[in-house]
Amino acid sequence: MSSQRKYVIRIAAVATSLAAFLICTDLALTALTRDQISRQLSDLSKVALRRSEAAIDYAGAMLTQMAERGVMDCSAGALQKLRLQVYQGSAVKDIRAVDRDGSVICSAYSETLEFDNGWAKRDDMLESADRVLRLFRVEQFTGAALGVLRDVNAQQSLAGILRIDANQLDIMPIRLRAQSDVTLALLDGQPIAGYRPNGGQSELSDAISFTSVSDRYPLRAIIHVNPSALSTRQGGAYLPTMVAAGVLGILFGLLLASYLSRPLDPVTELDRGLSAHEFKPYLQPTFNLKTGDIVGSEILARWEKADGRTVPPMSFIPLAESSGRIEKLTWQILALALRELQPELKRDKRFKLSVNITPRQLLSDGFVDRLRQVVAAAAVSTRQVVLEVTEREELADLNKATAVVKELSEFGFRVALDDVGIGHSGLSAIQRLGARIIKIDKFFVDAITRDQSAVVVVQMLVALAGELDMGVVAEGIEHQEQVDALIACGVEEGQGYLVSPPLPMGRFKDFLELRRACSGEAPKASPELAA
Repeated sequence: MSSQRKYVIRIAAVATSLAAFLICTDLALTALTRDQISRQLSDLSKVALRRSEAAIDYAGAMLTQMAERGVMDCSAGALQKLRLQVYQGSAVKDIRAVDRDGSVICSAYSETLEFDNGWAKRDDMLESADRVLRLFRVEQFTGAALGVLRDVNAQQSLAGILRIDANQLDIMPIRLRAQSDVTLALLDGQPIAGYRPNGGQSELSDAISFTSVSDRYPLRAIIHVNPSALSTRQGGAYLPTMVAAGVLGILFGLLLASYLSRPLDPVTELDRGLSAHEFKPYLQPTFNLKTGDIVGSEILARWEKADGRTVPPMSFIPLAESSGRIEKLTWQILALALRELQPELKRDKRFKLSVNITPRQLLSDGFVDRLRQVVAAAAVSTRQVVLEVTEREELADLNKATAVVKELSEFGFRVALDDVGIGHSGLSAIQRLGARIIKIDKFFVDAITRDQSAVVVVQMLVALAGELDMGVVAEGIEHQEQVDALIACGVEEGQGYLVSPPLPMGRFKDFLELRRACSGEAPKASPELAA
């Protein structure tokens, strides 16, 4: 997959993910906000209805109390008492005596009768659920009012006139007030009262309605609200939520882009990297534990991809070994390292350059000849090249391996056993193979300052190496205490982050110059290079 195509895929993945997160979040917020506001408005319509029911209950109680006294005779004294009762009340504005068909007989304030624009007949009045009261609309000069009728006997009834104050219906939250209205109406559709802060409009265009119907009276409360008022974008939490969604969308898009741009076939991608010479030698120095002098370096492979990413060895070495690509990879980085470090190797004949090889590669046909050709092409002495045989896999043919190691030694190459102590080789294999160096694994170095058994193992390996005339190198040294413990065990050389991590070629050369300028100092980390 070309770098340009990967770039396009990544941009498309991030853009798509960002758009999807923003759209889905907007839709979710809209749905959630609409649901919350809808439930709030439904509850508010119930509040308006309950307030109206309370006024009707008050009027009904007053009329029931008067009905229990008997028929009203409409005398001057009786009307005077009636006016006093209305005056002392709050919701009821007038009380009238009516006959059976609903016609007015007399009124507490008879002078207001001439301003009525209509009076409902009994058959037009709506019964309450308990059939005790009847509700009807009263048209007055000041606007609509609510009439509540209560029968006294078969011939006479009492009717109370309620003026439902608009302020009783002022229940809307500030954010919705300018885009909504509240209406109280009978079940036959006749409006009784309303609160309209939106300029007195009778209806809002394309309004959404929320209605609550009384289960006791033929009455309903209706809230009309402009659809735009339900928009989540008007909420204070909308922008922060969308920003958070955008960040999550970008992060998810980056993960998706990484997934989509990965090689569909890892082996094919490995082959592509080999063809493009993307595998580079990184070098970790080997130093004398007592003096700190740099005596050599180990070549370690890193995959520097065209997009600038550096892939660590554990992400590709096992695949390279299992797929048979490790040999080609090893020859590439060895040839490049020898060519780049040739001046240093010429300058210091004691400097050793080591490279890892697998047992399979050691036993492969033509290995010795190929190695000689690579070293000769770089004009480097064979005595400066160390072959570290890894013990991640077992030597399939110890006899052949011994013969190959002997032939390598005859040409001046040195062979080291890597990962000694945790690999496949036993003591007999170490003795027979003819290797010249033992490399103690980091596992024992890590434990040597806190576990006496690790000290015993290291001492045993040093003693074995002494008997077989072999050198010993400790790997993974990170602390001065480990250096002191290794020296006490008889180890002379080591490598690890205490002095330097694996470095690319340019930085390794700078490191050598810096160490050369500081020669004679005890081994210690170089801050500017160990970062």
